[in-house]
Amino acid sequence: MRTLFIYPEFPKTFWSYEKILELINRKVLLPPLGLLTVAALLPQSWEMKLVDRNVREVRQEEWDWAELVVISGMIVQKADMATQIARAKSRGLPVAVGGPFASSTPDAPELEGADFKVLDEGEITLPLFVEALARGETSGRFTAGGEKPDVTGTPVPRFDLLELDAYSEMSVQFSRGCPFNCEFCDIIVLYGRKPRTKTPQQLVAELQCLYELGWRRSVFLVDDNFIGNKRNVKLLLPALRQWQIEHGYPFSFATEASVDLAADQELMDQMVECRFESVFLGIETPDAASLATARKLQNTRSSLEESVEKITATGLRVMAGFIIGFDGEQKGAGQRIVEFVNRTGIPHAMMGMLQALPNTAMWTRLEQEGRLIQDSDAAKGVNQTNLLNFEPTRPIRDIAEEYMEAFADLYEANAYIDRVYSYFLKLPPQRYKQIRRENPPSGPQASAERGISWVDLRALAIVVWRQGIRRDTRWRFWNSLFGMARHNPARFTGFISILAHNEHFLEYRGIVRREIEDQLALLPPDPPERARVPAEPVLVPN
Repeated sequence: MRTLFIYPEFPKTFWSYEKILELINRKVLLPPLGLLTVAALLPQSWEMKLVDRNVREVRQEEWDWAELVVISGMIVQKADMATQIARAKSRGLPVAVGGPFASSTPDAPELEGADFKVLDEGEITLPLFVEALARGETSGRFTAGGEKPDVTGTPVPRFDLLELDAYSEMSVQFSRGCPFNCEFCDIIVLYGRKPRTKTPQQLVAELQCLYELGWRRSVFLVDDNFIGNKRNVKLLLPALRQWQIEHGYPFSFATEASVDLAADQELMDQMVECRFESVFLGIETPDAASLATARKLQNTRSSLEESVEKITATGLRVMAGFIIGFDGEQKGAGQRIVEFVNRTGIPHAMMGMLQALPNTAMWTRLEQEGRLIQDSDAAKGVNQTNLLNFEPTRPIRDIAEEYMEAFADLYEANAYIDRVYSYFLKLPPQRYKQIRRENPPSGPQASAERGISWVDLRALAIVVWRQGIRRDTRWRFWNSLFGMARHNPARFTGFISILAHNEHFLEYRGIVRREIEDQLALLPPDPPERARVPAEPVLVPN
């Protein structure tokens, strides 16, 4: 079976990083790990090709070659999913769809043209799909019926199908699921509250595969909560550290984790010694009442600022996500997020307006309350520039204005340099380098430190020109560079890299304002009274 995998196009988002990727001559931040895993789960006797539409278009000869088209994506990709389904069907090709969007909303109009809907986790449903094809069936829907697979049998993803040079980072997965019960989160709907993990040997085998394919850059563990199963993570990290030592630390790692990571110093130390360099935290808001409303109780058990400081002091750079628009939220929520970010110094602070995702507890509650706006622009695809897709407890225009102002403040060029500089002064030297010197690699697998390439030099020259000469940031830029070289030289290279990221955020500020103002212009006037919607936080029992 000649199978063509197509990964749909993303719109511009906080994470699309176009300007940064241009600097380093890459096309996309991360590859489609889900499709690579699907490819590994299907019969390996099949011929396979993969096209990431964020890298390039599908070529005519690839359409002509294909006997089956497989498409997977997230809600934000659903417009292009519909386009690619239509293109395949216009050529008479059978189409199978799956992934988070199809699994959460299998009857969405964008998926109407698909012949097969392979839902939930592929370890269970892909064999059902293959059996149906063998019987000659031409359509079908396959679900897991609530069953969650044991991922210790999941094979190494088909990384060989990728155009590796197109990507800035690579993806692997250790666990699925999260133990918490956040009302707005669809991870627990899709993957459950009992985190299931691979074995350390499985993850090491995936890294070895990437190493043998020539990968030598960052690897992102896409787990929605890497520390959801701390016991198994602590079994993984020693094996990961040993593999890194034996291979000369060829990879740096990043991941996502819950804020309670700060309470486990041993775990943080192990991560740093494996060369984990950054971690994304779902902080959401510094407002305790909003966290309680959203059932994000794990963020209320200790000081969020102190947690960020502890993680930073260990040597992990913190990235964080923030949300505005919770029920009962008081005026000024956006500015309180800005103040929190500035106090902690977090360089990358992603912000978005709250969205009710299909089948979540929040979706169910708002549907019962008659507050969902299912024909809104937000319902067309979840992005950081979408208005809320429900009636909030305060005027939606106030929330949108606060969001636009807060995002603009966070990524104002001078403010960004100040924040990144203050943050990097607090980061200690990377401990993996000390371990590397103590345990020098040997043998044919030993890799040398990557030298500076012409691409690196070109990127540096562009950043220096824009931030150090052309813009009014020139004084701050040079002052911060000299300060970092003097006070924390071990972090100098990383500091410049993160400064460069504002090339993307400066452009994205304009996208945020333009797209939100376009949506606001289409809204009817606010009603004179909003008494029907409660003004106080709605505390949802566990």
